[in-house]
Amino acid sequence: MGIVGGIMVPHPPLIVPEVGQGEERIIEETTKAYHEAARFVAELSPETIVLSTPHSVLYADYFHISPGMSAHGDFAQFRAPQVKIAVDYDTQFVEALCSYADLQGFPAGTFGERNALLDHGTMVPLYFINQYYTSYRLVRIGLSGLSLAEHFRIGMMIRKRAEELNRRVVYVASGDLSHRLQKDGPYGFHPSGPVYDERIMDVMGRGDLEELLDFEEDLCEKASECGHRSFCMMAGALDGAAVDITRYSHQDVTGVGYGICTYRVRGTDDARHYLQKWEEKQEARLKEKKEAEDAYVRLARASLEAYITKKEQIEVPEDVPEEMLKKRAGAFVSLHKEGRLRGCIGTIGPVQDNVAKEIIENAISASTRDPRFEPVTIEELPYLEYSVDVLGDTEMIDSPAQLDVKRYGVIVTKGAKRGLLLPNLDGVDTVEEQLSIARRKAGLRSDEAGCTLERFEVVRHY
Repeated sequence: MGIVGGIMVPHPPLIVPEVGQGEERIIEETTKAYHEAARFVAELSPETIVLSTPHSVLYADYFHISPGMSAHGDFAQFRAPQVKIAVDYDTQFVEALCSYADLQGFPAGTFGERNALLDHGTMVPLYFINQYYTSYRLVRIGLSGLSLAEHFRIGMMIRKRAEELNRRVVYVASGDLSHRLQKDGPYGFHPSGPVYDERIMDVMGRGDLEELLDFEEDLCEKASECGHRSFCMMAGALDGAAVDITRYSHQDVTGVGYGICTYRVRGTDDARHYLQKWEEKQEARLKEKKEAEDAYVRLARASLEAYITKKEQIEVPEDVPEEMLKKRAGAFVSLHKEGRLRGCIGTIGPVQDNVAKEIIENAISASTRDPRFEPVTIEELPYLEYSVDVLGDTEMIDSPAQLDVKRYGVIVTKGAKRGLLLPNLDGVDTVEEQLSIARRKAGLRSDEAGCTLERFEVVRHY
């Protein structure tokens, strides 16, 4: 069989009457929609439910698949210990998925945390489903810090395993939308919150699921969403499927967005290979961007690729602009892959004889010596995007009022500790944020007092 359907659902504990104790009435529209989604699952009669949750074990670079024969949980932390959920795991499916991940060299499996307690991101959907249908076994998967595309890919692996095992599977994508829709909500208000909710409900309601991969990480972070990667996993599981979509509800009365949609698989559709379509768009975009790179970025790319493929450090090419040979300055090389930072290393002041040599050295460092990331691999080279920042002279300043996050980078110093942050970075909108990050990079508290400040301008090359 394979994937026969999927549902997109939120997981507010408030919606469970024993938890809400009457307050759940404010999200009555969501409750009614949840019952419709649960009846939809029951109608499909799955042998296995695969459920992704933001509140299970989460690793930066690994998808955790819950191990063991069974699991249980209750709503005790939400003042309702009498509401209990127990499930049996589909151990054969888990084993098949883990084996396939190993074979593909994909970072997913049952290693790590072995807490058998279910999280509320799992229990809230099952609370509703179990009222209508219980003849299933569960596969529970946590999200990761990997890219949106990697979440899509594990969804595709789930679909393939379901087909090969001839399992009748429903995918449950558990996740709330923005948590920043109202000033009295759990995270306050941010303009990105309503923007995210409107956009995600449009995409999920239309079913053009490759657009999930076009969401900027900056938007997702500022909106404080928790379900986007879960939705990407379900999209991967529905890749290549013809689906009937029903959009049931969207509410934001608590400051958190709750959206519910269902997806009924009715066959295959070669026009709906979402990841392939997105990768083709990315390939065209990257090709166009590469063709437009200036001499600074071309040199960074040439240095990095020579080192990764041949373990050789190139000499300064004869055709670099004269300005790169005459000028000495600090320079940062930044790498991005699929919208996420992949490495960034640089020098505050000149270390090499000229800017060209500075770029050659720092490109190698950005790809192999950034302690936050594993070294870049040969397979990643076609997908990297580069930028080079050439730093101007630094100047001491007396006050944060002399900073501008778009124009100036900042250096924070206290004793032997020093932290630098470049200007005009995605997600850094205020001087306060800029200083907080720079202090943390220096190993200082984000509100550390008694620091000296320097500012500098950069010329950024793409």
